[in-house]
Amino acid sequence: MSRFTIILFSFICNFAAMNARTIQGLALSSADSTAVIGANCRLFTADTILAATTANAEGAFSLETDVKSALSLEISMTGFSATTIIIESGAKNLNLGAIYLDEGIALSEVTVTGNTVINSDGRTIVYPSAADVRASATSLSLFMKLPLAGLLADPVNRSISVDRGTPVILINGVPSSIDEVNALQPKDIEKIEYSRFTPARYAASGSSGFLNITLKKRDDGGRIYAWGRSAVNTAFVDANINASYHQGASQWSFQYVPSWRNYQKVYDNTVQSYIGDDFRTDLEVHDRNPFYYHRHALSLKYDYSPAANTLFSARFNAAPIFRKSRAIAHTIDSQLGEYDNNNITKDRGFAPSLDLFLRRDFNEKNTMEVQVVGTLSTNDYRRDNNYIFSDGREDSYIMNVDSRRRSLISEVSYIHTFTDKTSLSAGFQNTVSHSINTYLSSDYKPVLKENNNYVYARLGQRVGKFYFALSTGAKLYWIDNDLNERTFIRNLSSAQVSWNINDRWSMQGSFRYTPSIPSLSSLTDYSQQVSPYLTSNGNANLKASQNFSYSLGVSYSSRKFQASFQSYYNNTVNSVISDISYLGNGMFLSQSVNAKYNHMFSNYLSLRLSDIYGFGANLFVDLTHYRTAGVVNTYRLTSLSGSLMIWWNKGPYTISYWRKLPGKYLSGHYVGKEENGDTLQFEWQPDKHWTVTASWMYMFDTKGTRYPSWDYSPVNPAYRERYIKNNGNMVVLSVSYAADFGSIFRTARRNLNNSDTGSSLMKL
Repeated sequence: MSRFTIILFSFICNFAAMNARTIQGLALSSADSTAVIGANCRLFTADTILAATTANAEGAFSLETDVKSALSLEISMTGFSATTIIIESGAKNLNLGAIYLDEGIALSEVTVTGNTVINSDGRTIVYPSAADVRASATSLSLFMKLPLAGLLADPVNRSISVDRGTPVILINGVPSSIDEVNALQPKDIEKIEYSRFTPARYAASGSSGFLNITLKKRDDGGRIYAWGRSAVNTAFVDANINASYHQGASQWSFQYVPSWRNYQKVYDNTVQSYIGDDFRTDLEVHDRNPFYYHRHALSLKYDYSPAANTLFSARFNAAPIFRKSRAIAHTIDSQLGEYDNNNITKDRGFAPSLDLFLRRDFNEKNTMEVQVVGTLSTNDYRRDNNYIFSDGREDSYIMNVDSRRRSLISEVSYIHTFTDKTSLSAGFQNTVSHSINTYLSSDYKPVLKENNNYVYARLGQRVGKFYFALSTGAKLYWIDNDLNERTFIRNLSSAQVSWNINDRWSMQGSFRYTPSIPSLSSLTDYSQQVSPYLTSNGNANLKASQNFSYSLGVSYSSRKFQASFQSYYNNTVNSVISDISYLGNGMFLSQSVNAKYNHMFSNYLSLRLSDIYGFGANLFVDLTHYRTAGVVNTYRLTSLSGSLMIWWNKGPYTISYWRKLPGKYLSGHYVGKEENGDTLQFEWQPDKHWTVTASWMYMFDTKGTRYPSWDYSPVNPAYRERYIKNNGNMVVLSVSYAADFGSIFRTARRNLNNSDTGSSLMKL
């Protein structure tokens, strides 16, 4: 790593003499000479956009290009008349000084006719086209159409993933949830910054990728959004209700996202064996697993910004959830004969939290953010597993646990911008928690404590057409797990380079070292029997796995066609896998263990065509090869996966079809297949407020959602088929309503948004 750093810094120094032409100035209002914050500044040559940026809190902007010919600079902002400035040819830097924008009466918004894709500072910036916005009734529908390689928007689960992981999502610089993204209107999205590379400040969170959504500045102020969907042939309901109101320096926001499922046609078929030195049994299990849950995510938020450089935010979050599932099974056992199994599991959780945040911009070069989050988590887990044998004998395995967790997360982040080419950021995060698990079937009541720290620093440097970023950090994790005390101290480091070859071609490369420290629950040492043959326990001796990741990619973009290709290699040492070992006397132990390694080599291809007489298409293909070394044997797997999105828009009507090609994945000796999915969708927008959508999901598939898996363990070889028949040929109707009024508050900016998702409870 040190040799790599020296080489990279030498490379930067060798390019220090490369100075691109810089165009800078101030965007001010002609009415009162105040800064026009967020003004869109775009540099053109003919019809090609060379660079784009937005004015900062002082109205300042800076654009860079190596083109020496005559240029045109366009500055636009909703509520102001657009201004175009002709810049004569030359190679010298140019300071335009103050540029005054007149307030425009008739101008309601700036329309981009074609997708504008810009690669800047290691990120892809997309300005959605008017055609894609017209063809998208929801923000998720818009993301399915955008040229963002590696990003998968799933309309069935209403989720977004990047390279199979969950990305960091920001809205106007504020870390946000997928529920908040789903509440956005496509017409309100000004631009999207995207990267498959997770920034250093989020490296310890396990996130994959980065997404920052910037909304258009509006003059309406309150906002109401309501969305709901339900299937006509199965029992599920989802909704999203969002409202905000601004007055003076304050803004109040409210969001409620309920979700309900009651599925009865859920089936599992399993063929497996338990093999020991002196023991073997073969089992064939057929069971029905109906499940039921309801979840209610609630968020209340207050923002106070007395000045443009100060923001205080307080947010209360609560998401009570209740889950209940059953397993009604019949087993053919070569040792015990035939018997029935009746399993009932109930899980009730509630984790309210209070989030306090303060941001202060000391000047245009120095910013500090401070956040404190306190969480009180309660979880009551009940599992009653009953076996009824043919001879009338009955066995019961009961796992009833009450878990109480208290946690406090604190973080401070500092950002210093030396110039428009060089920036430095650093931060520190601390999590302390105190958990008590009460196992009701025994007298065991362990107290578990953790002290989790993460400190980091990142340096970004732009040199001509190149952008470099280096970051390093340390993860310090102390836990007191009842009778066991563990300490983990690990480094996190990364390097990133991007090269904007010209206005159409760009290349990106990265390296990352990120250890994965075991969770508190996986280290818990408490054995519980879950079946006649199987006992489950944590592993207090589990080691931290070490991930070494490398990527190299190239992308091409024109007005109607975009393509990208990326190769990705990951080597995980001491990878954590689930394993079963033989204890003797016909009993086996299930727990997490360290395997030797896990290699993954992926090649991603993304192709996009849009705005051709209303038609568009987005294709994503992934070819991945896995090679793992488990506790005993090595395993290999090659998998092809992808997704296809096709749409056509005419006026207020849009017809689209999305299909996912699920791929397989390998973890140790376990092979799983991703969730399948497809949907044919019709959207109708009769006016600017209402949207009506009808979808046909899992078309011609009577088994609905399917989850096949294989286990090649020499101790517990198995094949499992799980499918949710309720989802087969599912017809879903949804309706949404959105309205704006008043004077909206768009100045809130924050980058910290921690939340406690940890648990000390191992659920079986």
